[in-house]
Order: sequence, then structure tokens, then C-alpha cells
Amino acid sequence: MPRITFVDFSGTERTVEAKAGSTVMEAAMQNGVPGIDAECGGGCACATCHVYVEEEWREIVGPTQPMEEDMLDFASDVRANSRLSCQIEVRPELDGLVVHTPARQG
Repeated sequence: MPRITFVDFSGTERTVEAKAGSTVMEAAMQNGVPGIDAECGGGCACATCHVYVEEEWREIVGPTQPMEEDMLDFASDVRANSRLSCQIEVRPELDGLVVHTPARQG
């Protein structure tokens, strides 16, 4: 299973195993990763699963889609590498992915 590392705003790292076909948000929720609220449950209807994808992973993760871009307007401290973790599908090539959670969601 692919491994994903979540780094919170204070620098604490948590590495979890994620099932291919799930989302980064689901992996966080199933493993109790703090900093991912996921209020809409993954429906791309809020911005409470906002993460920053490390630069070296951005191309592999892929670009945002229009609906996700619209929802990111509601996120705090949006950056060029901002993504909604509910929109990142876990694939084998994402093994080792590192994402950072913001100081606050929404």
C-alpha cells in the first residue's frame, strides 16, 4: 500500500498506509491524522481537507480541476501547491507522498 506522510504546521510527521483507489483525505480520516476536518466527507463541497503538496510531488499528483479550484477560494492561506485532499486519488505512484496541513482549515 502507498505510504503518505502528513506534516502538521508545527512540523510533526505522521506516515500512514493508504489503500489505492481511496483519497488522501480518506487515508487521513481512517488514521486519525489531525488537521484534516473533512466536514463534507469528501464531496468537494468545503475546503476543510486543504493540504499543501510538497513541490517534488506536484506534477505526479496532478493539477486541480475547476470544481476544486472554486472550493479552494474558501480555504485559508491558499498557495500554488494547495490541494483538497479529497480530490487526490491514492495511486501506487504516490507512494512516499508528503503533504502539509495548514494551521487552520476553512
